[in-house]
Amino acid sequence: MKVLLINGSPNEHGCTYTALSEVSDTLCQYGVDTEILYLGKKPVAGCIACGKCRETGRCVFEDQVNKTLEQLDGYDGMIAGSPVYYAGPSGQICAFLDRLFYSSGGRMAGKLAAAVVSCRRGGASAAFERLNKYFTISNMIVVGSQYWNQVHGFTPGDVRKDEEGLQTMRTLGENMAWLLKSIQAGRKQGLQPPKYEPRISTNFIR
Repeated sequence: MKVLLINGSPNEHGCTYTALSEVSDTLCQYGVDTEILYLGKKPVAGCIACGKCRETGRCVFEDQVNKTLEQLDGYDGMIAGSPVYYAGPSGQICAFLDRLFYSSGGRMAGKLAAAVVSCRRGGASAAFERLNKYFTISNMIVVGSQYWNQVHGFTPGDVRKDEEGLQTMRTLGENMAWLLKSIQAGRKQGLQPPKYEPRISTNFIR
């Protein structure tokens, strides 16, 4: 079992990383492998709706999106972490997730997912909701915690003083580890994943 944690902050070891590390440490205690993916400081190209990924299964932009797509089937869960900018996630993680999910071709279905946000003061709930929309449109199983997955602080040191926030991260890790083990046990008993109807896609004029 393996979980990918995406650090959408331009600061590699900042507040978002501190929160994700708390989740990662808890998952590891339960025998779940983790990988923290840092998106970096460089701009991440946004989706240009060219549709090429529908033909090739890859994005036309060669960056970390394609690297993640290559390893996607090896991940049982995904946690998207971001700082809060103007009550929303960072531009880097939104561009990354737009392209990753659009080009994944439905391969996210059945994986566990969660969002983690870090803010100085406000805007956490709005950013948290934005990230969760990627999961709930992709047949993923969203894992909850004892509170919305947020930490508060201006520096990593501040975050480490946020006792409730860090406990929320640990509880998230516990819940995700338990669900991963439950799914694994079900598979050993022959439990099959859902079989979906053919997709119906409409618009507002027909």
